[in-house]
Amino acid sequence: MKAKTTTKERGSDARRRKAASDVREYRFDYRKSRANQFARRLHRDMVVVVLDPDVAAVIRDARRVNSLLRAAIAALAKRRTRRTG
Repeated sequence: MKAKTTTKERGSDARRRKAASDVREYRFDYRKSRANQFARRLHRDMVVVVLDPDVAAVIRDARRVNSLLRAAIAALAKRRTRRTG
């Protein structure tokens, strides 16, 4: 019985050491941090969305994204009025 317990302890010790070494690798050095260079551009009511690469290849600027979204919203609104009335 002790052999199984000893083997189990060795395995968990190895996992702890591996986990500790992983943590050291990803420690953040705050001395190298910088202020967000894009923070001034954002407004309080603005929403930031990340486009998938295939969509971003077609729609390259915010004006076009807003135009397409407004068209989609208008189409959805027309569908709702047809169903209800």
